[in-house]
Formats: sequence, structure tokens, C-alpha cells
Amino acid sequence: MVNEIDVDYFQRILRKLEEQVDYAEIRVVNSKNNTLVMKDHNIDNVDTGMNFAVAIRVLQNGAWGSAYTSDINKVEEVAQKATTLAAKLRSDVELTDVEPQVDNVVSQAKLPIDEITQEEKIATMRELDSIAQLDNIHSINISYSENESNNLFINSDTTNIQSTTNRTVLSMNSVASNGQVMQIGHQSLGGVQGFELIQKADLEKFGREISQKAVSLLDAKTPPSGDYPVILDPELAGVFIHEALGHASEADIILQNDSILKNRIGTKIGSDLVTVVDDPSIATGFGYYPYDVEGIKTSENVLVENGVLKNIMSSRETAGKFDRLSSGNARCSISDQPIVRMSNTYIKPGDSSFDELIESMNNAIYLKGSRGGQVDTGRGVFQFNAVEAYTIDNGELGDHLRDVSLSGSTLDILNNITGLGSDFKLNVGYCGKDGQTVPVGDGGPHVRVSRATVGGAQ
Repeated sequence: MVNEIDVDYFQRILRKLEEQVDYAEIRVVNSKNNTLVMKDHNIDNVDTGMNFAVAIRVLQNGAWGSAYTSDINKVEEVAQKATTLAAKLRSDVELTDVEPQVDNVVSQAKLPIDEITQEEKIATMRELDSIAQLDNIHSINISYSENESNNLFINSDTTNIQSTTNRTVLSMNSVASNGQVMQIGHQSLGGVQGFELIQKADLEKFGREISQKAVSLLDAKTPPSGDYPVILDPELAGVFIHEALGHASEADIILQNDSILKNRIGTKIGSDLVTVVDDPSIATGFGYYPYDVEGIKTSENVLVENGVLKNIMSSRETAGKFDRLSSGNARCSISDQPIVRMSNTYIKPGDSSFDELIESMNNAIYLKGSRGGQVDTGRGVFQFNAVEAYTIDNGELGDHLRDVSLSGSTLDILNNITGLGSDFKLNVGYCGKDGQTVPVGDGGPHVRVSRATVGGAQ
């Protein structure tokens, strides 16, 4: 069990800061982390530890001063350091108004870290490893990680938020080889839960499908190259929305003149079918958080509605430059500065079944899964690698394809969307930006696009 935080002590520190600066905030995290890694049937790494940290940030004369410590005995020293740093600077930072929040958010995890022994967790990993051992599978890597933390955020605007959180992730890679070709199957389970996430999962299906995917790709064909009508599955659609549209919708990226969406709020950027949402308040999403690191209560933020760019994602500092209130997208680890980050970002589903989406398609490609890629938010172009694909002819799936890429213009793809499935899935992932990594969810339904560029993955 993670130790409680002495709230009264930090309130006293805050009161002293309020006498010296225009604005002050204190973030405290007291957490327990556990990571297990199994490589080729053997436990390769066990990493368990407690982490305590305090971050203090103050604003004086429009300039930030911040400092961080993991030593409870140095909090007052760190507070003075932040104040001294801010006093030496001059800048033009202004924070948007905020409604003060007082809340205590309790984790809903049924089986937090200490409820299940390390031996039971390792036994689960060994069971999964055994399930995944199919013919032609030459390597299996499994990782399990969990985090439990007590958190405190207080500021000079009278916000006081205490919270406990749990987050659990189980990931597996299976590598298949026939001596000439090597392919990888990968999947993750994750949620803002405890070990009950794993207990409720169908591990038999999870492990077998990952290995079967890798094996099936050994006999898949290489893809054609050119422009085709395509179907994106929910995983690839989510990656597209997150990477190509989501990052371009972040206020700091727009302010850096590195977004194709600059000065486009209120304009049409996509098909009438397209509605895109970022919503940190979805408790079932891996990117869930009830308040951001600036104490803003989160809610659904509709970025694109029926093809029109309605909103962006922002922090208190960046929102003011757009005459808006913060969207609650300030995120960071305890030792970093808050920046604008996504949460659960997705395209809303439509009303078509998968069969209805493909029934009229010929000489088309169905792309599934994601193995990463590249995006240039300033130029609005992207290239993603799919896990696999299938040809589509006469409304039927045909040849199985491997090593497939999807590329094009973000705005072209958004405008070329001609159908949305009625299904929906939020994926589990992590997003890196400016050296910081945060958990996120992305997804949507199956998406039909009238034209996109397909080729061999690099």
C-alpha cells in the first residue's frame, strides 16, 4: 500500500509561497511500481520500487520558476529555489481563469498491487507463454507493469485535489520465422485498473491470437503500390487520428507554427461524416485522468464536428493565446514541465456494418493494425506501417498481405472518408513528445477512405 501524503504540511508551504509570488502550485506523487519481463520462457527482469517526488511551480512577473525533489527534507529548499528562479526572469505568461476544484478521487481498482503476490503474477505470465508456443514461433516476450499512486495537487487558486490511481498493462510479442521470413505478432491489454484486468481477460485467446497472427504473416504476400480505396481497422484509424490530427490540434504545436490547423478553427477540414473527440474523462480508456496536472476538471472535447474544426487541446498557458479556457490537456510526469498532451482521442463511429462498408469495393485494400510510422504536422503528411492487409474485390476479402504502408495527406484522408463502421474500439498506447511519455487511448470504428496511397513498409 502506498503511504498517505501529509496534506497539511504542503498547505503550509503553499501559504508561504503565496506571500512571494503571483501564482503557485505544488504537485506531489507517492507511488509504487512493479515491472516483470519474461523473455523466451524465463523471467529476465523484475523491477519493483517506491517513488516519492514533489514539483513546485511558481509564476512571478509573467515568468515561471520551477523545481523538483525526491527528498521530503528538501521541499522548503526547493520552494525557495523556484521562487528565486522566477524573480530573476521577466516574460509574458498569462494563465486563463479556472474554476477552483476540491476533490478526493478514489481508485476503483479491485486488486491493487499488494493484493496479488509476485508469484501469482509470474505464474500468469508462464501460462500465457505456454499458450503462445505454436509451430514456427521462435521467440516470445511478455511484459507486465503496474502502478499505484497517491497524488496531491494544490495551488494558490484554492484548488485541492487528492487522488489515488492504478494502471496495469500486459503486453506480448511473438516472433515467427520459417527460415526466410520473420514476422511479429503484438498486442497489449491495459486499463486504469488493478490485476482484475488480467483476471477478466481471455488469456487463451489473447496469447494464441498473437502467435497465430505472426505465423499467418509468414505466408502473406507483399503488397501492391499505388492509390487505392482503403478500409482502416479501429487500431490503424486510431493511430491516424492520434498522430496525424491529434498532434496537429495541440495548442503548443500550433503556436510553434508546426501545424496545418493553424488559423483553421471554424473551417471545414474533413468529410461531413467525421467527428473527432479527445476525452480524458472516459474511465475505461487508457488515457483516463479526472483532472489534468493543472487541476482542470476533464470532460469531452469535440475537436472536429461533422468535418468542421471546432476546438483544440490546450493548457492554462496556451489556451489564453486563443482566447479560450483550458481544455484540461496539461500532462507530464512529476519531474517534467506540463505540456499539451492527448488523452483518449478517437473518431466517432457511424452506422455501417463491416460488410456494408466493403460490399461495393473493388481493387481496394483493408489495412489492419499499426507498427508505427512518421508524421509531419507542419506539412500535414504521414506514413504508417500496418501489421497486415487484405485485398478487397467484389466486396470480398482476398489475398493476405504483409509489410504494408499507408501514406498521404492528413486533410486528404479526412475529406476522403466515405463510410464509418458502427463498431468501436479504444486501443492501449503510450505517446512520446518532447522527451515525455504518457499513457493514451486512441481508436474509433472501421473507416472507409475513397483514396489513399498504399505500398511496401520501409
